[in-house]
Amino acid sequence: MHINISMFCTKLVSKGLISIMQKSFMSQYTTVNFTHGIKTITMCDQKSRNSLSIAMMKDLLDNINSDKDNYELRLIIISSTGPVFSAGHNLKEIAVDTQKQKECFKLASELMLSIIDSPVPVIAKIDGVAAAAGCQLIAQCDIAVCTERSTFSTPGANFGIFCSTPGVALARSINKMPTLYMLLTGLPIPAVEAKSVGLVTQVCSPDNIDKDLEVICNAIISKSRNVIEMGKKFYYKQIQCDIKEAYDLGESEMINNLQNLDCQEGIRSFIEKRKPQWPIKK
Repeated sequence: MHINISMFCTKLVSKGLISIMQKSFMSQYTTVNFTHGIKTITMCDQKSRNSLSIAMMKDLLDNINSDKDNYELRLIIISSTGPVFSAGHNLKEIAVDTQKQKECFKLASELMLSIIDSPVPVIAKIDGVAAAAGCQLIAQCDIAVCTERSTFSTPGANFGIFCSTPGVALARSINKMPTLYMLLTGLPIPAVEAKSVGLVTQVCSPDNIDKDLEVICNAIISKSRNVIEMGKKFYYKQIQCDIKEAYDLGESEMINNLQNLDCQEGIRSFIEKRKPQWPIKK
Protein backbone atom coordinates (compact mmCIF):
# COMPACT_ATOMS: atom_id res chain seq x y z
CA MET A 1 0.00 0.00 0.00
CA HIS A 2 1.14 3.55 -0.70
CA ILE A 3 0.14 6.59 1.27
CA ASN A 4 -2.31 8.80 -0.65
CA ILE A 5 -0.59 12.15 -0.29
CA SER A 6 -1.64 14.04 -3.42
CA MET A 7 -4.23 16.33 -1.85
CA PHE A 8 -2.34 17.39 1.25
CA CYS A 9 0.96 17.65 -0.68
CA THR A 10 -0.72 20.02 -3.16
CA LYS A 11 -1.65 22.28 -0.26
CA LEU A 12 1.89 22.17 1.14
CA VAL A 13 3.40 22.95 -2.27
CA SER A 14 1.08 25.96 -2.64
CA LYS A 15 2.25 27.23 0.76
CA GLY A 16 5.90 26.82 -0.20
CA LEU A 17 6.54 24.23 2.51
CA ILE A 18 7.75 21.53 0.10
CA SER A 19 8.86 21.33 -3.51
CA ILE A 20 7.23 19.57 -6.45
CA MET A 21 10.16 17.18 -6.90
CA GLN A 22 9.09 13.65 -7.87
CA LYS A 23 11.04 10.51 -8.75
CA SER A 24 10.61 6.76 -8.44
CA PHE A 25 12.65 3.62 -9.06
CA MET A 26 12.54 -0.07 -8.20
CA SER A 27 14.66 -3.17 -7.76
CA GLN A 28 13.91 -6.83 -7.13
CA TYR A 29 13.55 -6.11 -3.42
CA THR A 30 12.19 -2.58 -3.06
CA THR A 31 10.30 0.13 -4.84
CA VAL A 32 10.99 3.75 -4.00
CA ASN A 33 8.74 6.73 -4.58
CA PHE A 34 10.00 10.22 -3.73
CA THR A 35 7.13 12.67 -4.05
CA HIS A 36 6.73 16.12 -2.52
CA GLY A 37 9.33 15.57 0.17
CA ILE A 38 8.19 12.09 1.20
CA LYS A 39 10.32 9.09 0.28
CA THR A 40 8.35 5.84 0.52
CA ILE A 41 10.51 2.70 0.51
CA THR A 42 8.36 -0.39 -0.04
CA MET A 43 9.75 -3.88 0.50
CA CYS A 44 8.34 -6.07 -2.27
CA ASP A 45 10.09 -9.45 -1.99
CA GLN A 46 6.93 -11.38 -1.13
CA LYS A 47 8.50 -14.68 -2.18
CA SER A 48 10.79 -14.53 0.88
CA ARG A 49 8.15 -12.80 3.05
CA ASN A 50 10.12 -9.57 2.74
CA SER A 51 13.00 -11.16 4.62
CA LEU A 52 15.88 -8.90 5.61
CA SER A 53 18.29 -10.73 3.35
CA ILE A 54 21.68 -9.24 2.60
CA ALA A 55 20.36 -7.88 -0.69
CA MET A 56 17.24 -6.43 0.92
CA MET A 57 19.24 -4.71 3.65
CA LYS A 58 21.66 -3.24 1.11
CA ASP A 59 18.68 -1.82 -0.78
CA LEU A 60 17.14 -0.38 2.38
CA LEU A 61 20.44 1.07 3.53
CA ASP A 62 21.13 2.70 0.17
CA ASN A 63 17.61 4.10 -0.06
CA ILE A 64 17.67 5.55 3.46
CA ASN A 65 21.10 7.14 2.99
CA SER A 66 20.55 8.53 -0.49
CA ASP A 67 19.08 12.05 -0.55
CA LYS A 68 19.99 12.60 3.11
CA ASP A 69 21.72 15.85 2.09
CA ASN A 70 18.85 16.81 -0.20
CA TYR A 71 16.94 19.48 1.68
CA GLU A 72 13.77 18.61 -0.24
CA LEU A 73 13.63 15.30 1.64
CA ARG A 74 11.35 15.77 4.67
CA LEU A 75 10.56 12.24 5.86
CA ILE A 76 10.94 8.55 4.99
CA ILE A 77 8.27 5.85 5.16
CA ILE A 78 9.23 2.16 5.20
CA SER A 79 6.35 -0.02 4.02
CA SER A 80 5.80 -3.43 2.41
CA THR A 81 3.62 -5.40 0.05
CA GLY A 82 1.77 -8.58 0.99
CA PRO A 83 0.55 -9.92 4.34
CA VAL A 84 4.04 -9.95 5.93
CA PHE A 85 5.84 -6.69 6.70
CA SER A 86 9.05 -8.68 7.21
CA ALA A 87 9.76 -12.17 8.50
CA GLY A 88 13.26 -11.16 9.67
CA HIS A 89 16.60 -12.38 8.39
CA ASN A 90 16.73 -15.04 5.69
CA LEU A 91 17.79 -18.08 7.72
CA LYS A 92 18.52 -20.15 4.59
CA GLU A 93 21.07 -17.53 3.56
CA ILE A 94 22.97 -17.51 6.87
CA ALA A 95 22.51 -21.08 8.10
CA VAL A 96 26.05 -22.38 7.43
CA ASP A 97 28.13 -19.67 5.75
CA THR A 98 30.15 -17.82 8.42
CA GLN A 99 31.11 -15.00 6.08
CA LYS A 100 27.48 -14.39 5.18
CA GLN A 101 26.57 -14.47 8.86
CA LYS A 102 29.11 -11.73 9.60
CA GLU A 103 27.99 -9.68 6.60
CA CYS A 104 24.33 -10.08 7.52
CA PHE A 105 24.58 -8.86 11.11
CA LYS A 106 27.03 -6.08 10.26
CA LEU A 107 24.61 -4.82 7.62
CA ALA A 108 21.71 -5.11 10.05
CA SER A 109 23.50 -2.88 12.57
CA GLU A 110 24.37 -0.39 9.83
CA LEU A 111 20.74 -0.36 8.73
CA MET A 112 19.43 0.34 12.24
CA LEU A 113 22.02 3.06 12.81
CA SER A 114 21.14 4.67 9.48
CA ILE A 115 17.62 5.22 10.82
CA ILE A 116 19.02 6.95 13.91
CA ASP A 117 21.42 9.02 11.78
CA SER A 118 18.83 9.99 9.19
CA PRO A 119 18.30 13.77 9.36
CA VAL A 120 14.57 13.28 8.77
CA PRO A 121 12.03 11.15 10.65
CA VAL A 122 11.71 7.52 9.55
CA ILE A 123 8.21 6.06 9.86
CA ALA A 124 7.30 2.37 9.69
CA LYS A 125 3.95 1.53 8.07
CA ILE A 126 2.87 -2.01 8.99
CA ASP A 127 -0.06 -4.05 7.70
CA GLY A 128 0.65 -7.64 8.65
CA VAL A 129 3.25 -9.79 10.38
CA ALA A 130 6.52 -8.34 11.69
CA ALA A 131 8.87 -10.95 13.11
CA ALA A 132 12.45 -11.09 14.46
CA ALA A 133 14.61 -8.54 12.60
CA GLY A 134 11.42 -7.27 10.95
CA CYS A 135 10.19 -6.38 14.42
CA GLN A 136 13.62 -4.89 15.16
CA LEU A 137 13.30 -2.63 12.12
CA ILE A 138 9.99 -1.30 13.39
CA ALA A 139 11.29 -0.76 16.92
CA GLN A 140 14.21 1.24 15.55
CA CYS A 141 12.05 3.60 13.50
CA ASP A 142 11.13 6.99 14.93
CA ILE A 143 7.38 6.44 14.51
CA ALA A 144 5.40 3.29 13.69
CA VAL A 145 1.82 3.11 12.43
CA CYS A 146 0.12 -0.26 12.00
CA THR A 147 -3.24 -1.82 11.18
CA GLU A 148 -5.39 -3.74 13.65
CA ARG A 149 -4.48 -7.04 11.97
CA SER A 150 -0.73 -6.59 12.44
CA THR A 151 1.24 -8.79 14.85
CA PHE A 152 4.74 -8.55 16.29
CA SER A 153 7.11 -11.26 17.50
CA THR A 154 10.72 -12.23 18.13
CA PRO A 155 10.51 -16.02 17.68
CA GLY A 156 14.20 -16.75 17.10
CA ALA A 157 14.56 -18.99 20.17
CA ASN A 158 12.01 -21.34 18.54
CA PHE A 159 14.65 -22.11 15.92
CA GLY A 160 17.69 -22.08 18.18
CA ILE A 161 18.84 -18.52 17.37
CA PHE A 162 17.94 -16.09 20.15
CA CYS A 163 16.83 -12.67 18.87
CA SER A 164 19.75 -10.83 20.48
CA THR A 165 20.00 -7.92 18.05
CA PRO A 166 16.21 -7.44 17.78
CA GLY A 167 16.30 -7.28 21.57
CA VAL A 168 18.63 -4.27 21.39
CA ALA A 169 15.97 -2.22 19.62
CA LEU A 170 13.10 -3.65 21.69
CA ALA A 171 14.82 -2.92 25.01
CA ARG A 172 15.24 0.71 23.97
CA SER A 173 11.63 1.06 22.87
CA ILE A 174 9.62 -0.81 25.50
CA ASN A 175 10.02 -1.90 29.11
CA LYS A 176 11.73 -4.99 30.51
CA MET A 177 8.67 -7.21 31.06
CA PRO A 178 7.16 -7.02 27.54
CA THR A 179 10.63 -7.17 25.98
CA LEU A 180 11.58 -10.36 27.79
CA TYR A 181 8.12 -11.85 27.24
CA MET A 182 8.59 -11.45 23.50
CA LEU A 183 12.21 -12.64 23.48
CA LEU A 184 11.79 -15.61 25.83
CA THR A 185 8.44 -16.97 24.64
CA GLY A 186 8.61 -16.11 20.95
CA LEU A 187 4.84 -15.56 21.12
CA PRO A 188 3.34 -12.80 18.95
CA ILE A 189 1.59 -9.81 20.42
CA PRO A 190 -1.36 -8.15 18.65
CA ALA A 191 -1.42 -4.56 17.45
CA VAL A 192 -3.37 -3.21 20.42
CA GLU A 193 -0.87 -4.70 22.88
CA ALA A 194 2.03 -3.39 20.78
CA LYS A 195 0.51 0.08 21.11
CA SER A 196 -0.01 -0.30 24.87
CA VAL A 197 3.65 -1.22 25.49
CA GLY A 198 4.99 1.48 23.18
CA LEU A 199 6.23 -0.62 20.27
CA VAL A 200 4.00 1.24 17.81
CA THR A 201 2.70 4.78 17.82
CA GLN A 202 -0.78 4.27 16.42
CA VAL A 203 -3.16 1.45 15.48
CA CYS A 204 -5.53 2.04 12.58
CA SER A 205 -8.10 0.13 10.59
CA PRO A 206 -6.75 -1.10 7.25
CA ASP A 207 -9.05 1.35 5.47
CA ASN A 208 -7.85 4.34 7.49
CA ILE A 209 -4.09 3.79 7.79
CA ASP A 210 -3.25 6.06 4.84
CA LYS A 211 -5.48 8.82 6.18
CA ASP A 212 -4.02 8.57 9.69
CA LEU A 213 -0.48 8.46 8.34
CA GLU A 214 -1.24 11.52 6.24
CA VAL A 215 -2.01 13.51 9.40
CA ILE A 216 1.39 12.59 10.87
CA CYS A 217 3.24 13.41 7.63
CA ASN A 218 1.41 16.72 7.30
CA ALA A 219 2.37 17.69 10.86
CA ILE A 220 6.06 16.89 10.28
CA ILE A 221 6.33 18.57 6.88
CA SER A 222 4.78 21.78 8.21
CA LYS A 223 7.78 22.15 10.56
CA SER A 224 11.24 23.47 9.74
CA ARG A 225 13.46 20.64 8.50
CA ASN A 226 16.38 22.31 10.30
CA VAL A 227 14.56 22.20 13.61
CA ILE A 228 13.34 18.62 13.13
CA GLU A 229 16.88 17.49 12.24
CA MET A 230 18.37 19.24 15.28
CA GLY A 231 15.70 17.83 17.59
CA LYS A 232 15.98 14.26 16.37
CA LYS A 233 19.77 14.30 16.66
CA PHE A 234 19.59 15.68 20.19
CA TYR A 235 16.98 13.11 21.26
CA TYR A 236 19.23 10.18 20.38
CA LYS A 237 22.21 11.91 21.99
CA GLN A 238 20.59 12.75 25.32
CA ILE A 239 18.77 9.44 25.75
CA GLN A 240 22.15 7.75 26.25
CA CYS A 241 23.13 10.15 29.07
CA ASP A 242 22.29 10.27 32.76
CA ILE A 243 19.68 12.89 33.61
CA LYS A 244 22.08 15.55 34.88
CA GLU A 245 24.26 15.37 31.79
CA ALA A 246 21.13 15.34 29.62
CA TYR A 247 19.88 18.58 31.18
CA ASP A 248 23.32 20.19 30.83
CA LEU A 249 23.35 19.26 27.15
CA GLY A 250 19.75 20.42 26.79
CA GLU A 251 20.59 23.90 28.09
CA SER A 252 23.24 24.38 25.41
CA GLU A 253 20.99 22.87 22.75
CA MET A 254 18.14 25.28 23.54
CA ILE A 255 20.48 28.28 23.37
CA ASN A 256 21.95 27.07 20.06
CA ASN A 257 18.45 26.50 18.73
CA LEU A 258 17.48 30.09 19.56
CA GLN A 259 20.31 31.38 17.36
CA ASN A 260 18.95 29.43 14.37
CA LEU A 261 17.30 31.49 11.62
CA ASP A 262 14.35 29.12 11.48
CA CYS A 263 13.78 29.53 15.21
CA GLN A 264 13.93 33.32 14.91
CA GLU A 265 11.38 33.20 12.09
CA GLY A 266 9.18 30.87 14.14
CA ILE A 267 9.19 33.22 17.14
CA ARG A 268 8.46 36.25 14.93
CA SER A 269 5.55 34.45 13.31
CA PHE A 270 4.17 33.54 16.75
CA ILE A 271 4.39 37.14 17.96
CA GLU A 272 2.92 38.46 14.70
CA LYS A 273 0.17 35.80 14.73
CA ARG A 274 0.96 34.39 11.28
CA LYS A 275 2.23 31.13 9.85
CA PRO A 276 6.03 30.82 9.69
CA GLN A 277 7.85 31.03 6.36
CA TRP A 278 10.80 28.75 6.94
CA PRO A 279 14.04 29.76 5.19
CA ILE A 280 14.87 27.30 2.38
CA LYS A 281 18.35 25.79 2.70
CA LYS A 282 20.05 25.29 -0.67
